[in-house]
Amino acid sequence: MIYVVRMDAPQYLATIAAESTALRAAAVMAGPLAQVPSCPGWTVTDLLRHVGEVDAFWATVVRTRASTVHDVARPPAVDDDAALEAFDGRLAEVLSVLGDADPSTPVWTWSDDHTVGFVQRRMAHETAIHRWDAEGAVGSPAPVAAELASDGIDEFLEHFLPDVLDDSRPVGGSVHIHCGDVAGEWTIHPNDGGYDVTREHAKGDCALRGSASDLLLVLWRRVGIETIDVVGDSDVAERFVAATNLH
Repeated sequence: MIYVVRMDAPQYLATIAAESTALRAAAVMAGPLAQVPSCPGWTVTDLLRHVGEVDAFWATVVRTRASTVHDVARPPAVDDDAALEAFDGRLAEVLSVLGDADPSTPVWTWSDDHTVGFVQRRMAHETAIHRWDAEGAVGSPAPVAAELASDGIDEFLEHFLPDVLDDSRPVGGSVHIHCGDVAGEWTIHPNDGGYDVTREHAKGDCALRGSASDLLLVLWRRVGIETIDVVGDSDVAERFVAATNLH
């Protein structure tokens, strides 16, 4: 039984390119001063600047084979009227650098996975979520592709879920996540200050069910939990979704 979709480096690179193209198109359509509903206080220009800076940062990490964060020069600030041009240039750079690197190459990352493969995966999901944000500034954003979203849920649970907000309430129960449109099942048990995550079919105190895209967007708090089906203890589900530090 396959309990999770895991993509590979060529798929991640293709995703970065395609999602960036869609993000750019939405940004141009919305206009530079349009508000991004899923990123309160941000304009489309702020979003473009942010994604461009992330592209530039990780391109530098991989190009220089940085071994610590202190080895990485921060990308220069970009004026509002240059945000789109900078986005284009930084996208071209990160695609070139990541495309030339072996995924197993050691580099600094903020995670426990210190390889280029982590960066390729992270940038695919970073771009997909922010493409969704950009399209939200225009109207109804398209869902994240099912296999990409399943991989994104797995990445979220592995690398983001452990960062719990200091003032979050204890989850108080186990959670099962089940994608309805593609392979993807996980069971999460809170432990002392964190979680144990397994990729399996099992019963939890609550279950979160829906399309992989909707589940991913709920975890990233882009959409409300009412978007998906919650079976069992809804209070556990709400505390679980609210607990992760996304800042």
